[in-house]
Amino acid sequence: MSRSKKSRSGGGAADVIVVRNRTQSDVDGRQLKRDKKRKGLKTGSRNAEVKSQKEQKASQNRDPRLGSKKKIPLIVEAVKKPTKVERRISAEKELEMLENDAQLNVLLDRIDEGENLGSGLQKYVDEKLARIEVLMKQLGLYEEELEVDEYQEQEEYSAPTKAEKKQSSDEDLLSQFESFDINQFKG
Repeated sequence: MSRSKKSRSGGGAADVIVVRNRTQSDVDGRQLKRDKKRKGLKTGSRNAEVKSQKEQKASQNRDPRLGSKKKIPLIVEAVKKPTKVERRISAEKELEMLENDAQLNVLLDRIDEGENLGSGLQKYVDEKLARIEVLMKQLGLYEEELEVDEYQEQEEYSAPTKAEKKQSSDEDLLSQFESFDINQFKG
């Protein structure tokens, strides 16, 4: 590509136009000079690499609780205790949920068939049955199953009633008190 340059010589003479032709060697020389300027790493590159590594480590070790967006109430409100009716309703729901528990029902069926469960499964069944029993007692639905033997029935009939027992024990206690000798304990 050629460039023409006009001269400003005064005197009314004809303008002289200077034309420069660039050779391939001139173009190559300028390209080398430009490449030499850009030689090497970018400025501040070593600092940028260290910072990026530090940021990655910091993000990995960062505590997830920091910077939480959860709002913190400034005024503490008293916790409302559930009423007796609400507790009863929640107990009924929990009891219903336990009675409809599919896993518990399967395990109870396996126990009924005579299969021995592992310690973990047996512990699970025992916990759930104990919770059901507590809830039933709380709701007033639990009736204790009385296993009555003939021997126990005989004892019940021969044993005095509570009122008779109380009267006899009161009389016994009074007679013991009157006959008690305090001098036994004096040394």
